[in-house]
Amino acid sequence: MYLWIKAFHVIAIIAWMAGMLYLPRLFVYHSDVPKGSIQSETFKIMERRLLKAIINPAMGLTWILGLILVWQGGWYTSGWLHAKVLLVLILSGVHGFLSKTVKDFAADKNTRPAKFYRMINEVPTILMIGIVILVIVKPF
Repeated sequence: MYLWIKAFHVIAIIAWMAGMLYLPRLFVYHSDVPKGSIQSETFKIMERRLLKAIINPAMGLTWILGLILVWQGGWYTSGWLHAKVLLVLILSGVHGFLSKTVKDFAADKNTRPAKFYRMINEVPTILMIGIVILVIVKPF
């Protein structure tokens, strides 16, 4: 059963990361259109659906399956796992920030420029690189 759980964990991670990389890109384009425009309203729908239908469920499944793998594999005392969990917690915090930003855009309360979202778009990538290195290399 371990390998099946691991496979679905990886699938959930891929879905979560896809959304975490795409949502800030939507914010880049959304921040450049006039509030109340047809384009703005379309972006609001896209952002909400991406968050609710893909990113949130994928994050939840990633955490649940990951914790099951830790328990089944007996990894809870591994140093690399502690570092990985820290990075996943930070990624979850970024997820929370993006969720709040979806609500801000929905209420036409965004105050940040596109350049800010271009920079934020890199954060999940950097965290993902660290997480993958820790899982594959297990340096400590």
